[in-house]
Amino acid sequence: MEIDILAVDDTELVLVECKSRLSKDDVDEFVEKLTRFKDSFPHYGNYKAYGAVAGIEINEGIDRYAYRQGLFVIKPSGDGVAIANDDDFKPTVW
Repeated sequence: MEIDILAVDDTELVLVECKSRLSKDDVDEFVEKLTRFKDSFPHYGNYKAYGAVAGIEINEGIDRYAYRQGLFVIKPSGDGVAIANDDDFKPTVW
């Protein structure tokens, strides 16, 4: 199982999928990967796992689709990137 970015602290972790152009298929495949992650890495079994997708270009509506799947959405912003989710966002815990 390939993970692009894995950020870990004492009780939580975030898995990030990075794409040059993010599509619905990418989001669906990543959600499937999130459901299998703790089976592949049992050391993290007691951690709260969150998911995030990042794309340089994001296909029309895919940011909203990923949001509805409980994923953080990371988009280009100025010279850097930013999390696009609003304050009402409730991330899914895997």
